[in-house]
Amino acid sequence: MNGNASTGLRELLEAEVARRNDPAELLSGRPDPLLVAREQRDDRAILLCALFGYGDAGRVVAFLKRLDFSLLRADEARIKKALSDRYYRFQASEDVAQIFLTLRRIEEGELRERFMRGYRRDGRVIDGVFELIGLFGARNAFESRGYRFLIGTIPAKRSAWSPYKRWMMFLRWMVRKDRLDLGRWKGVARSDLVIPLDTHTFRVGHGLGLLKRKSYDWKAAVELTQSLKEFSSDDPVKYDFALYRIGQEGRLKA
Repeated sequence: MNGNASTGLRELLEAEVARRNDPAELLSGRPDPLLVAREQRDDRAILLCALFGYGDAGRVVAFLKRLDFSLLRADEARIKKALSDRYYRFQASEDVAQIFLTLRRIEEGELRERFMRGYRRDGRVIDGVFELIGLFGARNAFESRGYRFLIGTIPAKRSAWSPYKRWMMFLRWMVRKDRLDLGRWKGVARSDLVIPLDTHTFRVGHGLGLLKRKSYDWKAAVELTQSLKEFSSDDPVKYDFALYRIGQEGRLKA
């Protein structure tokens, strides 16, 4: 990408970031799970909003609004009874109940503490995520396809790493602070965040010449993040929501 093209693209993205940095953007007929997450005061509830953040956004928000997040402080029998009729796509009611049970067994504040344990080793957010996935396994041995899809795995080979989109979205919410993102976690550098790569940002990244990798995986997420660092070295993920909306709105034609 030549200098003029790079400058023009940066100006476009900066304008999109400025335009989208408004809570009203979450209410404009294109709902986002952040809409529900912003109402929460418990990190565990916010994480639930991110982990269920896949599929049609309207259905995600509708599902999240039906959840009683106060169950994260209830006894386990009540959790199972209250969630016996709650399900979402790949998650049966048992999967929904089990993720609540897992988080119920984690103290408030413990998510950040355990994430930081992994992150501080080499300054890589993915290591913090793996620490949390390991914590989930230690607190709840339940296993099913739907539950495992929800929390993710720790792959043996780097080549098998997925983009961990929902985890990266959670970290964007928790680390960045603007009119959309929450900025609840201190001590994590914004420059270490990795873009929450989904189908929209993957396609837009290619269309804008920011991404060459053809595989939808962790390496593609890192590559796109590195490209965005050319425009904002200390906060590359600030462009995530703008890229997502550009793709969602179909504004980038092949």
